[in-house]
Amino acid sequence: MSQNNLSLTHPVPGLSIPKLPTEAEPLITAEALRFIVQLVRQFRPSLQHLLDARKERQRLIDAGALPDFDPATAAIRDAEWQVAPIPSDLLKRRIEITGPVDRKMVINALNADVDCFMADFEDSQSPTWEGLMQGQVNLYDANCGNIAYIDPNSQKHYQLEPNPALLIARVRGLHLPEKHVLIDDQPIPGCLLDFGLYFYLNYQQRLQRGTGVYYYIPKVEHSSEAAWWADVFSFTEEYFMQPRGTIRATLLIETLPAVFQMHEILYAMREHIVALNCGRWDYIFSYIKTLKNHADRILPDRQSVTMSQPFLNAYSRLLVQTCHRRGALAMGGMAAFIPSKDPVQNASILAKVKADKELERANGHDGTWIAHPALAPTVRDVFVDGLAGDNQLHVLRANDAPVTAAELLKPCPGERTEAGMRTNIRVALQYIAAWLSGKGCVPIYGLMEDAATAEISRTSIWQWIKHQQYLDNGKLVTNELFREYLDEEAAVVRHEVGDHRWEVENFDRALSLLEQITTADELIEFLTLPGYDLLP
Repeated sequence: MSQNNLSLTHPVPGLSIPKLPTEAEPLITAEALRFIVQLVRQFRPSLQHLLDARKERQRLIDAGALPDFDPATAAIRDAEWQVAPIPSDLLKRRIEITGPVDRKMVINALNADVDCFMADFEDSQSPTWEGLMQGQVNLYDANCGNIAYIDPNSQKHYQLEPNPALLIARVRGLHLPEKHVLIDDQPIPGCLLDFGLYFYLNYQQRLQRGTGVYYYIPKVEHSSEAAWWADVFSFTEEYFMQPRGTIRATLLIETLPAVFQMHEILYAMREHIVALNCGRWDYIFSYIKTLKNHADRILPDRQSVTMSQPFLNAYSRLLVQTCHRRGALAMGGMAAFIPSKDPVQNASILAKVKADKELERANGHDGTWIAHPALAPTVRDVFVDGLAGDNQLHVLRANDAPVTAAELLKPCPGERTEAGMRTNIRVALQYIAAWLSGKGCVPIYGLMEDAATAEISRTSIWQWIKHQQYLDNGKLVTNELFREYLDEEAAVVRHEVGDHRWEVENFDRALSLLEQITTADELIEFLTLPGYDLLP
């Protein structure tokens, strides 16, 4: 990309960037981009060291070690300390809805009967240049209070209603590059672009309304990565001459290594952090990915890996105990169900959602996630009407027996079925096709699927192939069996979606990518990395 592609009056030295969407040109100014350049030059080198350290820790686990609590940081776990006091508008987060930064979805989510909306630049967003930049415009308009949208097909008008949900932005993970933007001839970390632009565009109007700039931080594996984020926050506050704590973050515990580092993560971010969240779907994916060489830790069908499984329930309880001891909120996980038009089926769905949320409430969580506004009334019965106050910070679980590494790593019983494998194939294929077509959050078979659930679907099969597992029909899972089922299930999906959608929505490219990443000798760490190479 050449400097001539800058849609700016004054080019920024060292920066190459494609033309901005028309709506973004007035907002993403030379001043904004100079800040991004400063962020990247300051923090890109140390980020690469953190990613290298991840690989070294994984190498040890692949060689036979198991994740555990770090003896070197026992003093942090044993000492009495707390994070900075939580801002008042973040103390009531009983129901949060999540979704991509698509304009109509942003409006609908902010208008939902929830406390907070997590606008997602990561797992729910396909990182096309147009989509990312339009997302920044959408969140700017939402923070200004004047976001509106007219559907070009139905001509229906969408606009922000009074008292919208509190807006929190989730940035991309540390591992994801932004190939469209080069600084000093190198692609930049996607997380710094998402973070930096959102802060620059929105901090003034948020501060004028008496609130702060709030983020969700994903995919952290170690407290050193949390410390990196704390440094990014502090640098930004100093750059814009804002008080410490203007930026507040909720960090997702959605990797297996991070669950052993929760005290250390909270300590490293104690001036900025307000909560940890049980990112359950990514956590299951991380369990597979982290323990991929351990033949005694193979997961069964995805549908049977629920929060009632001992290793997941231990994770939930430990997160609550850790957070509340340190004065931080403990957020629950996602209910990914989509309501059904069939009354009997819908009653069953809502009963499952309610039971799941009752388990989270009993464990002591302060709030929870939903993927669809229609689930809000059911969850409200549990996490609003069912709570005495705005949160459960008083639930300390101090008398619980300590949660051990063995509990967190406990093998998960359950069948590996032909039906489960075929469902995994259809879900992964449809999600990857949608992602390659610019959609990162997709309803499939009654669930709102994002990158995390697609990752579970394809890594489960990879793990079964690697460790020569048998299905309930007696067949050994091999590359050949996978390819046989893939061909058959691709035909099913093509029949379901129709020839026209199959041709225009990248299904052939998705089919090729799914075959490649599922039969690779070494596990492809994230499907979004090779997938990103296929995006324009």
